[in-house]
Formats: sequence, C-alpha cells, structure tokens
Amino acid sequence: MLTYFVLIPVLIAVFLFVFSTNKWARVLAIVFQCAFVALSFYLFLQTRNEPMEVIVGNYYGFLGITLLAHNLSAIFMLLCGIIFLAVAIYSFHQSDSRTFWFLLFILQSALVGLFLTRDLFNIFVLIEVSTVIVTILLMYDKKIRNMLSGLIFLMLNMVAMLFYLFGIGYIYMLTGVFDIAQAAELLAALDGNALLVPYALILTGIAFKCSIIPIFGFFPKVRLYPQTPSAVAVILSGIQIKTMVYMFIRMQDMFGDFSAHNFFLAVGIAAALTGVFMAICQTDIKLLLAYSTMSQVGLIIIALSGAGEYSVLGGQYHIIAHAVLKAALFLTAGIIVHSYGTRNMSKIRGIFKRMPLVGLVTIFAVLGIVGAPFFIGSISKYFIAADVPFWLEAVVTTINLGTIITYIKYSGILFGNSNLQGDAVKPDNWRLVPSAALGAFCLLGGIFGQHLVNFMFVEDVSIDLMGYVQKSLIFFASVAAGFFIYKYLISGNSLLQRIGALNLGFKSVCASMGVFFGLILLFAG
Repeated sequence: MLTYFVLIPVLIAVFLFVFSTNKWARVLAIVFQCAFVALSFYLFLQTRNEPMEVIVGNYYGFLGITLLAHNLSAIFMLLCGIIFLAVAIYSFHQSDSRTFWFLLFILQSALVGLFLTRDLFNIFVLIEVSTVIVTILLMYDKKIRNMLSGLIFLMLNMVAMLFYLFGIGYIYMLTGVFDIAQAAELLAALDGNALLVPYALILTGIAFKCSIIPIFGFFPKVRLYPQTPSAVAVILSGIQIKTMVYMFIRMQDMFGDFSAHNFFLAVGIAAALTGVFMAICQTDIKLLLAYSTMSQVGLIIIALSGAGEYSVLGGQYHIIAHAVLKAALFLTAGIIVHSYGTRNMSKIRGIFKRMPLVGLVTIFAVLGIVGAPFFIGSISKYFIAADVPFWLEAVVTTINLGTIITYIKYSGILFGNSNLQGDAVKPDNWRLVPSAALGAFCLLGGIFGQHLVNFMFVEDVSIDLMGYVQKSLIFFASVAAGFFIYKYLISGNSLLQRIGALNLGFKSVCASMGVFFGLILLFAG
C-alpha cells in the first residue's frame, strides 16, 4: 500500500502533462488528489497505534529499501496532501501549463517519499529532486531577477546538501548501513567523539534547509517570494520547509542522546527573534509573510528542543497550525496582489470593503498565527509554553509579542478606504474555496484543539482552564503593548525599512554554513 502513495502523484503528473490544457482533465486530477487525501487519512488511522512497513524488492532487513509509515509521518503525509489539494484548486484557472502541473505533482511524490523512506541516501536524493523542482517553479516566469536568485538558491542548497552527503558517508564508514533504524542502534553503542563530525555535518545541512541558521539561511529563499506565484509560495512556506523540520526530527532521533538539544534551543531562539524583527521591517506583503515563516520555524525548533512532553507536542501541532495558517495567508495575499496590482502594504487598504470574504479569511489566519484565544495558534502555543522553564516561557512570550507587532502592521491592509477607483477585481471561486476552507480550520483547529492533539498524536493531554485563561490575559496584554510599540516606535521608521532591504550574497551565506558547522563542533564536543 505504501508504494501507492509515491506512485499516485506521479501518475497524476503524467496525466496532466498530456491533458492539462483541458479543464476537465484538471478537474479529474483534483478528484484524484482528493482520493489521495482520503487514502492518507486512512493510513493515518491505520498507523495511530502500530507502524506500517513495506520492504521494496526481496532484500530484507537493513540491506534493502524499507518504507516505513508511523503516526508522525502519516500526519505529515496527510498535511502534504491537503496543502497540495488547496494549491491545485487555487491554481485551476491560473495556469494550464503542463510543465507547471507536472512539476507540482512530481514534487508531491518526492516529499511523500521523504516521509516514508528509511534510507539516508534516499533522503539525499529526494531532497535534491525536490530542491531542483522548487527552483524551476520559482524561476517559472523566466524573469531575469528570479532566474539569478533561483540559481543562487539552487547552488546554496547544493552546498548545504554536500554537508549532509559527507555526514551520511561518515555514518556509513562507522556503521556500514544507510538504514536509519539500524544506524541508530549501532550509533548508540559508539563513543560520542566518533559521532561529533557526522552529527555536525548532517545537522548543518538540515539546519540550512529548515531555515534555522539565524537570518543567513533564509535570505536565499526569502528574496524569491515577491515575484513567485502565491501557489508556489504556499508550497515553499507551507510544506517544503516543514518537510525539512520533519527531517530535523528524524536526524535528532537517529543520534539519540548525543543530540545537542540545548544548542538548537539557542539557535531556535535566535532564528525566531531575527525572523520577527526582519518581518516588522518589511513593506512588501510577501516578504513580511516569508520572514514570519522564519520566526515560526524558530519557535517550532524551540518547542522540539525543549524536552518537555507538552512542549514537543505543541511544536508538532504548531507545524500543522503554521502550515495551514501560512497557506491561508499566502493564498489570500495572492488574491489581494492580483486585485490591487501592488505588493506594497502602504498602498493596500480597505480589503474588508472591497473583498469581505478575503478579509475574513485573512483576519482568521492573523488571529490564528498570533495565538488569539479559540484559534489554532493559541492551542499550539499553550502546549509549547506549558512545561518549559519560566525564562523560556518569557522568551516565547517575547517572540509572540514580535509576531503580534508584525501582524498589527499587516492588518492595516484590511481597514480604511482603498485608493483604487472602481470595483475590485472579483476573485473566482476556485481561489476562494481553498482559502475559505483553510481559514475555517484556523478557527476549528483552536476550538477543538485539545481533542485534535489527543486524536492525532495518540496522547492523553489536557488544557488547564486557569492556565489557558492566564495565557489569554498575557496575549491581550501583549496586543496592547504591541499597538503602543508599533504606533510610537515602528510606524514610519525609515531606518527599519533600510534594514528590511538587507541582502546577502553567495559567499556570505556559504561562510555562515561553515561558521554554523564550527559552532556545532564546539558545542557538542
């Protein structure tokens, strides 16, 4: 059964490569994608209590290629299916290019393979395939600026994956296997000094792919967002980076007790604070959302490195929450940019008056990402801060304050009067339906958040009513402080706009990877 999950998107891709110019063929492909989501949900139900394993070929044990689906990987596969379904519906009238549709579903197949494979070298191959496909999609409009940025993006990812490749080569030298489960058993018996170099190599590559090397790791991606179609931005921010976070979880588990959780806790804090600061400095609607992704990934790394049971569950639920929230925000941003003809937030006003449904979805997503009570972000952030030390809870609160300030700035586009003359360009239903569905989940994922966490992660956890009320009061106090800071310190600050235009070159980012590698060696050693 597991092989079907890799093959179905490939079959859809080939089908659309031949028939994508026919709208009924695209409708049929969307139906097949719905079936894929249904199968993913069935797989999730089957793996809640017991993993499912398939041996590819006749090589059993660690010598063959094993596909493994467990609870967490099944959740990621379901999330991947939902995001790609939303993108396919959203893009129905945007493009009839067979190349676009072919690459879209081949990318889904590669990501699904990453969730299932247990082979370190297969992970390398699939990450490289997905990187090449994403690069082509980012450069799809063939504009010179995007072509140059895309090539830099590709080369930097190749450098990052060389770290990973040398790392798994070192693992093979030590253990003689590429199978993650077998390697984990053998590595547990080795001296920590032998694990230092492969750990630093592998985690440097994965950290860059996750965009958690503070500020440096995200610049190659973030500069591609402005001209990128919103559908591609959703994939990059909503699921591509989350796939790399999943790889981060798997690599940390493989190294077991050797994993440098405290180091990545510090890295997550630095990435989150840098991300919110750079987001506040932006005037481009897509750049603000892109830097916000960096901050939320940093928050997820904090949660996964916090070592508390609730904290880890909160981080895993925030992966899902952020994927849905950011997908809704990027889809609505695409509609807004199409209607207003600009990405400059200072020139976008009155969305509620011009496009009420788009404004409602946007406000639901904004309330979700800032952690407003009863919205999905409030549940994930409650669990993240539930069993961490007081100082770390204060850090999480500070990061959320930065997020609140960011989206106070972003929410300015919803109100006021538009300077544009005439009626708004009405978005078609193919764009509105997935946006509205994701917006609805921003609310439902909060109202039923505790039950969803228990159901998805097969954990018996509960939300303390008084604790939730206390965190809600902290949220409202943060909103009040955020309005004051934005009004008197940030609004109209030209220095922040100059900082927001900061960019880095190829050499600087490569150097940052080398420095990061050295820091892991220093800390873990």
